Order: sequence, then structure tokens, then C-alpha cells
Amino acid sequence: MNELGGRTFVGREAAGERSSWQEGILRRQAARESAARTYARALPIVPVRARGMTIEGADGRRYLDCLSGAGTLALGHNHPVVLEAIRKVLDSGAPLHVLDLATPVKDAFTTELFRTLPPGLAEHARVQFCGPAGTDAVEAAFKLVRTATGRTGMLAFTGAYHGMTAGALEASGSALDVRVARLPYPQDYRCPFGVGGERGAELAARWTESVLDDPKSGVPHPAGMILEPVQGEGGVIPAPDTWLRRMRQLTNDRSIPLIVDEVQTGVGRTGAFWAVEHSGVTPDVMVLSKAIGGSLPLAVVVYHEDLDVWEPGSHAGTFRGNQLAMAAGTATLAHVRENGLSERAHHLGSRMVSELRRSAREFGCVGDVRGRGLMIGVEVVDPTTDGPTDGPTPEQPLEPSQDPLRPDAARGPRPPAPELAAAVQRECLRRGLIVELGGRHNSVVRLLPPLTISDEQAAAVLDRLTDALHAVARDHARTRPLH
Repeated sequence: MNELGGRTFVGREAAGERSSWQEGILRRQAARESAARTYARALPIVPVRARGMTIEGADGRRYLDCLSGAGTLALGHNHPVVLEAIRKVLDSGAPLHVLDLATPVKDAFTTELFRTLPPGLAEHARVQFCGPAGTDAVEAAFKLVRTATGRTGMLAFTGAYHGMTAGALEASGSALDVRVARLPYPQDYRCPFGVGGERGAELAARWTESVLDDPKSGVPHPAGMILEPVQGEGGVIPAPDTWLRRMRQLTNDRSIPLIVDEVQTGVGRTGAFWAVEHSGVTPDVMVLSKAIGGSLPLAVVVYHEDLDVWEPGSHAGTFRGNQLAMAAGTATLAHVRENGLSERAHHLGSRMVSELRRSAREFGCVGDVRGRGLMIGVEVVDPTTDGPTDGPTPEQPLEPSQDPLRPDAARGPRPPAPELAAAVQRECLRRGLIVELGGRHNSVVRLLPPLTISDEQAAAVLDRLTDALHAVARDHARTRPLH
């Protein structure tokens, strides 16, 4: 007997009934929900139970979840410490909705949050509880620095993703707004200057410096700069530590508040509790959401006390006092800190990237494997076309990467292959592995497993992904037209 979501299935017809039940739910979703739905299109499953890294669908199939709520589930699904924290609040009779009133639950969350912050910020920090999503915290951060500086313009970077509200979209890579100046974000594989490595990062920093200091650049002195230490939706692109330090120095010298978006990179994800810690940078503002709520909606802005110029009521939000999220968040933050999960993410993530790079030698459709901690990306490219495509120019010849495991290092990147990436995602799902796609052309297969992933689960993830790549490469070779 198997009971799922209130339904009980018995006997030989159970599997068929489960499948029919799932298909009905998916059919009704397609008929009733908006055309904007995204994950539901690529992942046609109906989760009914989950624990740790495992999701069980309404059809009875089980999946290893490397999506983790887009990085929200630092401890995986329904972790015991999270469930216990939520039950404790529910059983206590405490109010669940209190706007921004002080509560013991809120006090415990703030105390634990401040305990984890980079020391240079924690000693002088203020926190603003926002609406429930990361994009709300980004909007609050923009409003904060504009109020504090009296300026309006913002500096942001190509490939960025900061949310879906109007202000956050202005600073994201898919939009253009005159109030936001777009700057080059350094990367190796598709370097905007065609060189990659330290030289590419240096050229990106010089470009930013020139924009700020050239009176004819067309960019007025800005209210702030916002960046991600690792671009997630942009394709899992870690910022070089030296470049991050340069951005900190450039903004410091010009009295420009530096906003770091740690919505997806925070709480141990990259191998440090906060991704800025890799470079030793202390930002003026940190935007936090996703994992800080322990799987429930919560978003905050943490900033230096010198920026605390808001008048009472200058920024509000009905659901900024989510008590269950604060309790779950406190438990999550403490568990990650006390159990060294960020350090484990660093070591396990490095090992997974190394193994994927070794496997990538077999596949012409893999252009690059990169990551930091347990943010891992596999860029899928067209194996039938030789680079460079958006690589070196005659004025700036390519300097090959020093990574001998990168097959395209000497000739530049091949064209992205979003159709093949989507095929890899489908083949992963068939093998019981949930992955996400991202990147400039949606051609990067992204892995965001929970920090609690075991060695055995990590091996299974790599096996299933490699098998999916084999299947896609084989099918592509079979269907490739002969010349």
C-alpha cells in the first residue's frame, strides 16, 4: 500500500493509477496557469513527498534534486532541524504575522544572522526586513543607496540576474534602462575581451574605472554598484577574487556603495558562508534571501550603519515579519555554521568539478565546466562548429587558458547549443536527476544540490549526468547530416 497526497494505491494497477493521477494534475495546470510558468514546462513531474535530496513524484518515481528550489534548500527538503523549528513555533501559540514588531523568534534569527556576517560588516550592521522575495530586497537596497547618496544611477553587470520586479530587472542582464550603466563581468570561457584569465579580469576592471572617471562616458556619478560574487542565472560564472577586490577599491575611492547580491550564493553555497569571503571583500550592502528562510519566504537587506538614513516608514512590506521563515532560517543558519557545511561544499564541489572536467574530454558538446562550491555549471556547445565565435579579435589575440582539461582553450568557445542543453536536461530527468538550465543562451546545465548531499549521492549525480551527456551526444551524432 502506498499513500500519496491523500490517495491510496493498492495492487498491480497502482503504477498506472499513479501515472494517470499525475497526468491529470499536469493537464489541469496547463489549462489554468499562466503562460509565464517555467520550471513546470521543463520538469513535468508532480512532487508529493520529499526528504533531503530526494523527491517522489505522484507517479511513484524518485528523483535526485539538484535544483533545490533554485538554491533555496541549503539543507534539502524537510530537514529535521527545520521541521522541528517550525513545529516549535506552531506549538507555542506564538503569532505568525506581526509586521515588523519585535518577537523572540525574530530576535533569535537576527542574532544568528549577525553571527555569520563578515566581521567588517557585522560590527556596524543594520538590517531591514523586506517583502518575501529576493527581488524585494534588491528594490530596498536600491532605494536605500539612492536615499543615502542623493543620486539615482546604478552600476550593474552583463549577465546579471537580480529579480523580476521592475527595478531589479533594470539591473539584470536582459533589460536596458538609462538609469543603469552596464559593465563587463569577467569570465574565462566567453571573455568579452577575448583573453580570459587574469588579463581579462584586469581589462574588465580598467573598463569600469574608465567609465567612472571619464567625464564624457555618459555615466553620471552613481548611487551604487550591484554585483553577484558568482553569477547564477548568468551561467555559474565565479568572479575572480582579484577583480572583486578591485571593484571594492574603485567604489570605496569614489564613495559609491557596493551592493553584493548573495541571494543564491549565500549560506555556504559557494564553499564559504558568504561568497564575498573568498575575496576578503566587505560590502556596504548585502542582499539576502532564498536559503536564509530555511525553505520559506524571507528576504533582508543588511547594510552599514552609515547608510541608515531612512525615515520611519520609508520602506515597508506586509509580510516582512514571517515568523515561521525566521524560525526555519535560524535553524538553517546555525546548522550550516555548526556543522561546517560550507567547508564541505568547498571540498565536495571541487571534487565534482574535477571529475566532470575529466569526463568532459569525451564530449565535443561540453565547452566548459566551472563552479564554486556547490554551484556548478556545464556549458553545452555545438560540437559540429569550431571556434572562435565571440572570442579573440586581431587586436587582442587569444591567450589560451592554462586549464588542460578545457578542450576549447586553444581556439575559443564554440557556439552555445540551447537545444542540446535542453536535451541533456530531459535525459537527466529520465534518469531520475533534476537539473536547471541557465546562462546567456540557456545552454548551461546547472547543479545546485543541497549542502547535505552525501558522497554516494554526489557520485550518483555525476553518473546520471554523464550518462545523459552520452545519450545526447550519441543521438546528435546519429541525426547529424552528412556532408
